[in-house]
Amino acid sequence: MANSDKKMVEQITSMDEDFAKWYTDIVKKADLIDYSSVKGCMIIRPYGYAIWENIQKLLDKKFKETGHENVYMPMFIPESLLNKEKDHVEGFAPEVAWVTMGGSERLTERLCVRPTSETLFCEHYANIIRSYRDLPKLYNQWCSVVRWEKTTRPFLRSREFLWQEGHTMHATAQEAEEETLRMLNVYADFFENDLGMPVIKGRKTDKEKFAGALATYTVEALMHDGKALQGGTSHNFGDGFAKAFDIQYLDKDNQLKYCNQTSWGVSTRIIGGIIMTHGDNNGLVLPPAVAPIQVVIIPVQQHKEGVLEAAEKLKARLSDKVRVKIDDSDNSPGWKFAEYEMKGVPLRIEIGPRDIESNQCVVVRRDNREKLFVSLDNIESVIEEQMQVLTKALYEKALENRTKRTYTATDLDSFIKIANEKSGYIKAMWCEELECELKLKELADVTSRCMPMEQEQISDRCICCGKPAKKLVYWGKAY
Repeated sequence: MANSDKKMVEQITSMDEDFAKWYTDIVKKADLIDYSSVKGCMIIRPYGYAIWENIQKLLDKKFKETGHENVYMPMFIPESLLNKEKDHVEGFAPEVAWVTMGGSERLTERLCVRPTSETLFCEHYANIIRSYRDLPKLYNQWCSVVRWEKTTRPFLRSREFLWQEGHTMHATAQEAEEETLRMLNVYADFFENDLGMPVIKGRKTDKEKFAGALATYTVEALMHDGKALQGGTSHNFGDGFAKAFDIQYLDKDNQLKYCNQTSWGVSTRIIGGIIMTHGDNNGLVLPPAVAPIQVVIIPVQQHKEGVLEAAEKLKARLSDKVRVKIDDSDNSPGWKFAEYEMKGVPLRIEIGPRDIESNQCVVVRRDNREKLFVSLDNIESVIEEQMQVLTKALYEKALENRTKRTYTATDLDSFIKIANEKSGYIKAMWCEELECELKLKELADVTSRCMPMEQEQISDRCICCGKPAKKLVYWGKAY
């Protein structure tokens, strides 16, 4: 590759030198975002938004297959409505943005710009649910929310971000719990099988659960640098919101009963997770399922007779199976290689005069740059197979990173030593007392990530106080 072709890559800070700077370099240089004049807000550029659209498309299909319907709620929440559920409003109060003026007139009641929409859904459900025949209500909305964050970073934490929020109502506590876990599993399946990101499914501690929830479940992913990322959460609210908003239904036994509610969501921080799980020093590495371009065709010596035509024929053959692009610009092949590596395109096809003579092309994988010489006769099946192989390889590499960065501690000194000297998960037992959770944060600067569904008994004693242990917890530093 010529020096001019390497220039783009050289502008990326090495991930081992400064991971935060590496991340920022990639989101800018891969044309994912631009900064806005509104502090803490980002402009999601077409390439970044195309990744989100693919995420949205895949998840939306999964939601509809599980019986959910999309709706849209207003952006504004009256202060009196937000105040109806005490724990909920206290949890969000520090991050709420308020509208106090309408045109030139002061509003008689402040309006909150939605940080989440539980209260809006509850108000609506109270109006439309009357009988057991109206249940369950399985709604989801795709929208943006606003949380006035003090420290922001593109995709990971911004004052306005895109997400989906499911809000469902059920007749019984058992049905609500089943829904909560069903949607957690939908997220886990999406992360692992579509994004190639291994996750730990677990329950949040009471300290870390969603404000107003009975229980919060999470899928936690580990990034390349050993920090955790909360990928998606699913909350069981029990009947707390239903009682606050008087959401009742007449059951088959002719008795009025309160509904049980769930809520679940993922946001554009998934894109940040993809970058930090799979990216390398040459740029993005995108899982094929969400890549805007899955295959890029680079004509080599394209000025020679028949090269562009061969590239066009290849594109025509592949276009009904994959998202494919030809780059027939006058940039050098080396520049193009660097450009599409930066953009994380999963597969690159090179075709030139010699390839045409040999009835073949060269297929290059983005993750490991492995080259395959493929007969043009069976290019479609090879491309489809290689996309599956690549996704599996991304998963295995991320799992290997998580495995080598997962440590076990059975005494406090070793726990603190690991937290100070290593990066990753620390598995340790806990007595379920808030005091110990807070003390571990103070001593080791870690938070509880989750109590995994698959519990292990690595010790009988709490890592902090030595009292009988009740749960295994994954602890770590997080984004």
